Amino acid sequence: MDIKMSKENRYSQGVSQDRIEQLKMMAVELVSSDGGRAYGEEEMVEIFQLSGKEIGTFVSCLDEMEREGKVIRNRKGRYMLPAAISLVAGKLQVTKKGFGFLITDDDSQDVFVPRRDINGALNGDRVLVKMSVDEPSGEHRVGSVYRILERSVTEVIGVFIPQRKYAFVISDDKRVEDIFIPIDDWNGAKAGDKVRAVITKYPENGIGLRGRVEEIYGKAGESQAELAAVLRNYGIIDEFPPEVLAEAEKLTPDYGADASKIDAVYDPASGRDDLRDQIIITIDGADAKDLDDAVNVRRLPNGNFQLGVHIADVSHYVTAGSHLDQEALRRGCSVYLLDTVVPMLPKQLSNGMCSLNPGVDRLTLSAEMEIDPSGDVCSYRIFESVIRTTERMVYSDVSDIIENKDPELIEKYNHIYDMICDMDELAKILRSKREKGGSLDFDIDESYIQLDEDGVPVDIRPSERRVANKIIEEFMLTANKVVAEHHFWMEVPFVYRVHEKPDPEKMEAFRAFAGSLGYSLKGSLENVRPKSLRDILSQAAGSDAEGIVNRVLLKSMKKADYQPSCDGHFGLGFTYYCHFTSPIRRYPDLMIHRIIKAVLHGEMDGDAIRNFSDAVAKAAEISSVQERVAVDAERTVEKKKKAQYMRERIGHEFEGIISGVLNSGFFVELPKTIEGYVPVETLKGDYYSLDAGNYRIVGERSGKIYRIGDRINVIVDVVNLSTDEIDFRVVEEGRQERAKKTGNRAERCGNSGKNDRNGRDFKDGRNGKNKNRRQWR
Repeated sequence: MDIKMSKENRYSQGVSQDRIEQLKMMAVELVSSDGGRAYGEEEMVEIFQLSGKEIGTFVSCLDEMEREGKVIRNRKGRYMLPAAISLVAGKLQVTKKGFGFLITDDDSQDVFVPRRDINGALNGDRVLVKMSVDEPSGEHRVGSVYRILERSVTEVIGVFIPQRKYAFVISDDKRVEDIFIPIDDWNGAKAGDKVRAVITKYPENGIGLRGRVEEIYGKAGESQAELAAVLRNYGIIDEFPPEVLAEAEKLTPDYGADASKIDAVYDPASGRDDLRDQIIITIDGADAKDLDDAVNVRRLPNGNFQLGVHIADVSHYVTAGSHLDQEALRRGCSVYLLDTVVPMLPKQLSNGMCSLNPGVDRLTLSAEMEIDPSGDVCSYRIFESVIRTTERMVYSDVSDIIENKDPELIEKYNHIYDMICDMDELAKILRSKREKGGSLDFDIDESYIQLDEDGVPVDIRPSERRVANKIIEEFMLTANKVVAEHHFWMEVPFVYRVHEKPDPEKMEAFRAFAGSLGYSLKGSLENVRPKSLRDILSQAAGSDAEGIVNRVLLKSMKKADYQPSCDGHFGLGFTYYCHFTSPIRRYPDLMIHRIIKAVLHGEMDGDAIRNFSDAVAKAAEISSVQERVAVDAERTVEKKKKAQYMRERIGHEFEGIISGVLNSGFFVELPKTIEGYVPVETLKGDYYSLDAGNYRIVGERSGKIYRIGDRINVIVDVVNLSTDEIDFRVVEEGRQERAKKTGNRAERCGNSGKNDRNGRDFKDGRNGKNKNRRQWR
């Protein structure tokens, strides 16, 4: 039997996918069954009695399983389980310090990989790790990289640093080593350029990465160059393919994106409810252009409220399987990078025909809910509609009307003033009911970053979350909850927003942290309840440590994601929850709209259920991944702007709060939502050591303590724009007292600098939509 000839075949035609999976399973079961014995190819073929095309297919299966790390071939060419020789497969996560952790395929305990044992593997690579036989008891398992199964990093984004006949690209990702560039592969790059270099050779025999410059973005530090690099680094494409744009153009050929009539697509006989005579408003940020939700509230004769939530009917335009749909699924969501938006849909739709712009007709999906004075939803209706919004309101104006009773705004919006007051009352009722149920509401300052026309940050401060923001939050939460529960009981395929309960180990760590600040977490950690965590947040409310407690708790919880199964939302305390309200910028919402319409039209038959089941699983998986990519990209841009802002304030003094401690120093967070690091070696006159149990570092001779939650004055010392890291140093005791006596010099310094005095026109940076909160909501 000529096995070697068969190796040239890949999966042969005529062998079904089910049979291929069966052959793989048979191979694994065989090598697992006899105490780790190794088997040769011919021996397995004979045992399984394979013939014809199945032989070549089986050998190809073995090759693929070896690449995946499911089996391994020894020096004699025989196959066995990796575990038989203490090998574990998984994904390697490398830290900035060079060591790594293997995230195992079997979800067993992570494996620590020392820097000396990385053996040329890079962050994200799939590897086999050889377990150490003398691992320390009670600590991480330890191992070394035995084989690299699949490379994750194929290119490096960074700064070009030339020497005489060669150059290096200093990687932006400090988990990836710098890349050597021969002079013939510079391709026009010059010193200080931000570039993309493809890897031409991976580390081997002590020689590091080698590569070739493929793309030049501009000078490092320039806003457009840095933005282009971030987009590339995260795989975010800001241009739409021609076929996608062509479809978008066909949807609005005659009447245009800002037409006042929608008769070209609205058929009065379609069964849609015509709500164009109702007072319906949008409330968004001043710079928002993709308006996908509108609301109205009215009091009913029985004393209840009727809440209407009307959402852009994107699914009317973006049909399943179209080029627009495929591109939207690939993107998963819109990405908000300060003053730059990378939309999920082309602007003809996101800012045009789908956006609920004022005074124009728009197709919508509506959820009307009757809510009693205790906050219970008595009845509801979900239906297709057409609306014409009365006003395009902004958060600040609505908040000024409610909070400050601004007479000019009240007069200007007199025709909707009563409804705004009813909205405020209803939102308070809904919020109170949610709070009584233990629903968490993290009080974490988001950053508002103001840029000039060149993209330079001129001011950074906490973004406002006023009463109008909270009104819309409550209304959207209520609609999402109602829509999710309705379709759960209909037993149709659906995309749910799921937030699992926290791991007991992380809750134990959080309880210890909270206890060090004097706060008590009660109840079982195995089955912790949102209300217990809410009690902690209430205890910390108003204290210096409030923001830190909120942030540490948020980090201690799991991230919410999208799932085809309804497993509840721990943080909100909801049994049923989904995302229905933002189909312009989130693909799961668009998928849900298609399901709703199939149900309304009586089209949810057996074939539709099977098709939607597959589509829902795919949408949930891709959207969960792309959401995390978007959040990471937004944070990266925000971190860069904060470093750029503080670079102009080196030597300035600020008052902040200690937000974290390590052996090597501690973090300090400023009121401007900027965090920096105080290296322990800059603390003069003593040797400081970490008291981890009490979340503090202590001076051995002086007894001086730096503890989480303490207020402290610091000076901006070093800002590294290549790593976006900010270092502070502590103001000496005498200077600290003088600073307090002379007022908040930090605040004066914080708003000064050449960028504030040069007379440039400022524009507001488009900040991401509640990045911290959206990870779990």
